[in-house]
Amino acid sequence: MQTILVIHSILRWAVLLFGAWTLLNALTGVMSKRIYNAGDNRSNLFFMISCDIQLLIGLILFFSNSWFDKVKAGMGDVMKNPVDRFFTVEHAGMMILAWILVHVGRSSVKRAPNDAAKHKKMLIFFGLAFLIIIASIPWPFRAEIARPWLRMFN
Repeated sequence: MQTILVIHSILRWAVLLFGAWTLLNALTGVMSKRIYNAGDNRSNLFFMISCDIQLLIGLILFFSNSWFDKVKAGMGDVMKNPVDRFFTVEHAGMMILAWILVHVGRSSVKRAPNDAAKHKKMLIFFGLAFLIIIASIPWPFRAEIARPWLRMFN
């Protein structure tokens, strides 16, 4: 299970990198009124794929680790413990919400009637998803839920 947690930790950086790339493309597209090009499509596709892989690995961790057992034992105890609450409810729920926003955003960008609308939809959907992801990561500076910048094998 440690290997999967390391992969999940490393892949976080790919999600953040592709998310930042997508937001930069969306922002420059909106501000400069440029055409929606293959690079824009590629950036949000890679963002979506990295989010998909991260979600899959996160679900494996959730269901094969003690988190799911804690939920089955009763949500009252989970909600009283800040660490358990963060990983079983807040982190999982917010990341799934971000994943949904990425998929809805990608679909809506593809259906947008013109380049300006595509860039605006990219900025809105992927921007919200990116903010949720940033807020839901257990960064090292977050008191009780802190995790290292890069979790490696112990």
